[in-house]
Amino acid sequence: MKIKTKLYLLILLAVVAVSSGFSCKFITPSQKELLEPIELTWWGVTDEPENFYEVIGDYQAAHPNIKITYRKLRLEEFENELLEALAEDRGPDIFSIHNTWVNKYLSKIEPLPAKTTLAYQVTKTSLGIKQETLIEVRDVPAITAPQLKETFLDVVYNDVVRDNKIYGLPLSVDTLVLFYNRDLLNNAGIPLPPKTWNELQEQVKRLTFQNQNGDLIQSGAALGTAENIERSSDIVSLLMMQNGAEMITGRNVTFGVVPSTFPDQTYNPGPEAVRFYTDFANSSKEVYSWNKTFSNSIDAFAEGRVAMIFGYNYHIPILESKRQGKLNYGISNMPQIEGRTEVNFANYWVNTVSKKSAHINEAWDFIQFITTKKAETEKYLAKTLRPTALRTLIQDQTNNDALAVFAKQLLTAKSWYRGADAVAAENALNEMIESILAGNDLQESVNLAALKIQQTLQTL
Repeated sequence: MKIKTKLYLLILLAVVAVSSGFSCKFITPSQKELLEPIELTWWGVTDEPENFYEVIGDYQAAHPNIKITYRKLRLEEFENELLEALAEDRGPDIFSIHNTWVNKYLSKIEPLPAKTTLAYQVTKTSLGIKQETLIEVRDVPAITAPQLKETFLDVVYNDVVRDNKIYGLPLSVDTLVLFYNRDLLNNAGIPLPPKTWNELQEQVKRLTFQNQNGDLIQSGAALGTAENIERSSDIVSLLMMQNGAEMITGRNVTFGVVPSTFPDQTYNPGPEAVRFYTDFANSSKEVYSWNKTFSNSIDAFAEGRVAMIFGYNYHIPILESKRQGKLNYGISNMPQIEGRTEVNFANYWVNTVSKKSAHINEAWDFIQFITTKKAETEKYLAKTLRPTALRTLIQDQTNNDALAVFAKQLLTAKSWYRGADAVAAENALNEMIESILAGNDLQESVNLAALKIQQTLQTL
């Protein structure tokens, strides 16, 4: 009887201790500091706030003292506002940058630390009774550069790692694909979209029509110009890379130079790829199918005026908003050069932490939480229907009809470093295209573009 009475008293004392917050009396000053309220601000371009509601909620459940606020800015204003805010010490803790901007922002980024130290609220039970939440301080090792290479796509490692330090982590990776008008291909008796560029050339001839005045009234493919083709600089870059051009060697832009590894030293793969591209806007060529009279390639495709265009996963919602149920289109893998190694083109954003953030530790912990934890990344990708950046999710996405085309290209996706100013590099490539169309020498136009991009490297 005495034993039962003592047990009852112990249970009663435990209940009193729980209700009075007894367990919290052992919080040390350092633990208390880690539990101070924190607000992390995050600026981005490509996502709506609702895309992150679930993953932010999951993170805050483990860290109730941390509030995360995401703000979407328009692409046109993003860089100016971000740079001004960082200069005036009112910038965000976390910001998203394009994969080609990493070197430009290197001095403004705090790389991922070796570990993150945070307090976790843990609920423990004793004698079957739920106790007050206890505080545990955990040192969690961060993902290392070698681990990143095994976890993420190769292109991510090449873009975000500098001197074995990690400067950003992505949630997804997009790749260029072929969009085709099913009705136009059906009407031309073409059962399947092209798998190679040679096939595309032949199909373009059957899909392009001119009126009696020689004006193009239907285009086989949106290729050849710069100003009215969405992401023209990416398309021509990919063609050069597929053709064997070494875009950059060390700190030298070399896409206009014959690579020493190329078997035929008389063939310059960079300029020849550019020639292939511009021929589609050259009225003297058999593949002539596009010119400056067309509207933007996305709009022309939505209007049914062009049979094939090239774009990204992020273009799908844009097309859906424009087609109004009239456009019957499909998506296919990017054409390749027959007999060559497959090469695809990556275009994506990475999340990073400002060097001026007062909460670097927490900011990087959150980024790792949403980008490296498979369950959290899956929630984001399910919400956005975007291609993954994680190797472990590629197979799942190849079984998803909406993502299979993109997923199959991820392991062969590449990018190239475009100097300290990626926008200037894009402008140089577009000016190169327009220069050739204006009748200027091919090699000279390519060399001038390379020189302009080279100059941005020297500003680092």
